Amino acid sequence: MGEVRKLQKKLRQIENLEIKITLTPEERFKISRKAELRSRLAELLLQLSGPQQTPGIVGEGEKEKMKRQVPREETPEAVPCQTPPAPKIPKDGPKPQPKQPGPTHAANQRTRVAGAGGDGGGDGGAVGRQETAAPAEPSQACPSVTQRSPKEQEQKDAGFAPLLASWEKAKFRLRSLEGHSDIITCVVAVDNLVISGSRDTTVKVWHVPTATEQRNLGGHSGGVTCVTAPAVDYCRRLARSLCLSVSEQERFILSGSTDCCVKIWALSTGQCVKSIYTFNPVTALCFLPEGNGCIITGSDGGKVQAWSWLTMDNCQAVNAHQEAVTSIQSQGPLVFSGSAEGGVSVWENHCSERDPLRLLHHWDAAATGCGGQGGRLALSPRGDRVFVAYGRACLRILHWKNGTVSRLTNHSSIAGVTDCVHQAAGLLIGSCYDLANGDSTLNLFSLPQCKYLASLTCPNAPRILCFAAWLTGSGGHRWVTGGRELTVWEQLPSAGKQRGDVTARRDCRLDASLIESEGDTADDESDGKAAEDYDEDEEDYESQDASVAGSSSWLRCVLQ
Repeated sequence: MGEVRKLQKKLRQIENLEIKITLTPEERFKISRKAELRSRLAELLLQLSGPQQTPGIVGEGEKEKMKRQVPREETPEAVPCQTPPAPKIPKDGPKPQPKQPGPTHAANQRTRVAGAGGDGGGDGGAVGRQETAAPAEPSQACPSVTQRSPKEQEQKDAGFAPLLASWEKAKFRLRSLEGHSDIITCVVAVDNLVISGSRDTTVKVWHVPTATEQRNLGGHSGGVTCVTAPAVDYCRRLARSLCLSVSEQERFILSGSTDCCVKIWALSTGQCVKSIYTFNPVTALCFLPEGNGCIITGSDGGKVQAWSWLTMDNCQAVNAHQEAVTSIQSQGPLVFSGSAEGGVSVWENHCSERDPLRLLHHWDAAATGCGGQGGRLALSPRGDRVFVAYGRACLRILHWKNGTVSRLTNHSSIAGVTDCVHQAAGLLIGSCYDLANGDSTLNLFSLPQCKYLASLTCPNAPRILCFAAWLTGSGGHRWVTGGRELTVWEQLPSAGKQRGDVTARRDCRLDASLIESEGDTADDESDGKAAEDYDEDEEDYESQDASVAGSSSWLRCVLQ
């Protein structure tokens, strides 16, 4: 496995080099060896797979890891809920769960987040005091086997069967949206429009049915890292507060950039109606639709800030993370922030004019299991669970109330890289890039059971770094993916004779590798030991001039 880990590390670093703006001759030579390294990695993976191999886990001598593999029919459809520390699940089924730990034990597992004053923000002291919370209640979104009767289990299976059947041989037509001159870092959908942000400093508005560029929003002086679209009601409030003469149905979009600015654009005219200078490169943002509304931003230094939607004043600034904030998502009054070092924080909005965010939980990289990769962490919350993509072959499922972490396999071997995760119309969608052959895949799972449905694979396609989804008027799925290319995925009628560019297929290896209780797994050990096994004499493929301190290698390339 040592050589496999070395090759994986080199190929990951080559992927990061390829999205740099400028390359040195030495870096160009490293990239030229990509095909050779892929071929060798595919050969080794083929040698390591055999009849004794449990589907979904690759590697010899991993018998202890295989013992934790749970067959599909013996596993509950929902994510198993254990209280930390998570026990191993034996083959004969899960045993009764241990008693929930008390407040002291739960508090000791949390990493203290120090509050820091920002420009116009509070000192964060109140935030730090909230970390010692009452003991978390067991997750209600994913009942355990002992809580589900045979009748309930049968009903769940009956509901899954038609969903599975609907995705068999599902067809998609692919169309490219051409206009950006650099990688696309973020996308958001508004009705039949898609708004994309790119490292080329522009925000573009696309009319999806005709696959045409509608507007080019220029104004940022640095790469655009994030975009979001507030609801119509909050757009009306903003128009009134800014005394804008616009339609009642006017939509505004927000964009964040490494130029330290958040800009608010009128979608119908392309005009920038407001610009907020944050004093920090903006790497993530979301709109919180609670009370009068507020904008939540994350910076490359780990700072989380809140801004009033009506006055644009800075309400709060907290040094929440050690490295760059790569994802911020909202769910009702809750805000979830994730960072490059692997930590996840959960905040609650109190709709106050000063310091509206109160920290509920912070789980560091040791708790989430996402440390040591040096990659971009993406979040997608659902109830008391957060789905986490962090650049490995599987998705993590963090039960944010008690810190329990489960694992959902998103690739059939350890050569996969998961960059983004998204929820849409009862589906959990995880992107996966195969380092061994260069294929890009979207894997579909049912919600809330997290049962594997199907995969859509594009051979020799670029990595998918961002994703947006919505339903058409006829009920079909329409997706947009971004990376080196911006692509529209349009689902075709199942009864039609039109031939699709991509057809859904089932990977039996994903079907057999379900969710496990957290522990050391094959792909975790592979990533964790890669640096240790990598010989000092071996050539390092990391960028030599990556100078953004504390940021992940992927984020360095985006910020350049």
